[in-house]
Amino acid sequence: MRAVTTVSVVVLASAGIGHAVVSSLDADIARVDLFRDMKNRPSGGHGMNVLLVGTDGRDKISEAERRRFRLGGAPCHCTDTIMMVHISEDRERATVVSLPRDSYAEVPEHVDETTGARHGSHPLKLNAAYAEGGPQLTVRTVEHMTHVKIDHYLEVDFTSFMKTVDVLGGVRICTATPLKDSFTGLDLTPGTHTLTGGEALQYVRSRHVDGASDLGRMQRQQRFLAALIDRATSSGVLLNPMRFRDVTRAVLGSVRADTDFGTDELLDLGRAMRNFSPSSSEFTTVPIGQMAFPVKGIGSTLKWDQARAEQLFRSLREDKPLIVKRRPAGTPAVPVDVSPQQIRVQVENGTDTAGLGKQVDAALAATGFATTGQPVTSAEHDVRRTVIVYDPRWDRSARSVAAALPGSELRAVPAQGPVLKVIAGADFHDVRKVKAQPPTQGESGAVRGDEVVCSGKG
Repeated sequence: MRAVTTVSVVVLASAGIGHAVVSSLDADIARVDLFRDMKNRPSGGHGMNVLLVGTDGRDKISEAERRRFRLGGAPCHCTDTIMMVHISEDRERATVVSLPRDSYAEVPEHVDETTGARHGSHPLKLNAAYAEGGPQLTVRTVEHMTHVKIDHYLEVDFTSFMKTVDVLGGVRICTATPLKDSFTGLDLTPGTHTLTGGEALQYVRSRHVDGASDLGRMQRQQRFLAALIDRATSSGVLLNPMRFRDVTRAVLGSVRADTDFGTDELLDLGRAMRNFSPSSSEFTTVPIGQMAFPVKGIGSTLKWDQARAEQLFRSLREDKPLIVKRRPAGTPAVPVDVSPQQIRVQVENGTDTAGLGKQVDAALAATGFATTGQPVTSAEHDVRRTVIVYDPRWDRSARSVAAALPGSELRAVPAQGPVLKVIAGADFHDVRKVKAQPPTQGESGAVRGDEVVCSGKG
């Protein structure tokens, strides 16, 4: 979440203010030589791939700010947020992929940075790779999981995040529903809000706003990044050398980057992205196959959907956009809160009609829902009205499924887990098209930046 601020450095460089200014900024960046002697790396593709990492740097926050923005506790010395940013070869598009911090990962053989002990390959949560082997092991692990070669590494902490937002004069965020999290202190009413640095930190840190937990938090981080880009490109910062200097100094005070990402690279990329805007960006989260994948000694992890994840990362390697030009639609899709691509569904046949389970499973899958593809026979054999069984923590996902199955019954069952159950009844006729609001496209569930920023002046 703090890593999003580093993108503003690239965007702000598009002002073309000059080599001297950017050179002085370059001197403020701490360096890490992490690509030296790195072996067995993926082949390079087209475009540029940057790994943005947000670290838990709350030890640099003042005591007053800790209390005000509820930043208590000891820092975990791990990567709190991990994003892969792909800049297209023509420099006209940026694709941001969020990698959940609790993703199941297998780290390569390495030397523990803390103990000096040599470890063989073993499983852990993705964010723990930083604690064991620092930036280099984090990059190696991400490359191993995605088969995408990382060209540059950028690392940001809490401090630069808050300062950057404040120097920009705040960032505008819109929400259609109340957002309240007792853990972070976030409390936003429906409408438009201009968030200061500390408030923005609460917004991107909140995990307890709804049942979507960390996945919902990543969506808010993506929205914030789009809003940050919108603010930087529309506020006059790029045309004002003094504001440019102030903003970039605020960012770079707590940034680390690889040794090869220097002044010339920053200027070249900045000039190429002179006309960059939210509509030039697209955001998505790596597809999840299993929400609560247990691993002995580690706990509950998120396991990627390997087939869909490979499709996503292949698009990055081949420098292809995730969002294709939309075709004219026949029947308009019903807007929903959660993208069908992010919702796991197990279909059961609750009637004596042979093949109904397969029919419902296929229809839901065709609409974008992540069905298991293996419908089963329900213990209930005389279901007249289709039932959606869901865990109350995933109520937003359940409402999305209900919109696709008009007339269905919602049945809350505590501890059902993240996989929703659809018991097909005799009333089943068809599945209605639904789309997330803001709209998404395709298997990646990607969304353009201009679709998630506030519209108008409200």
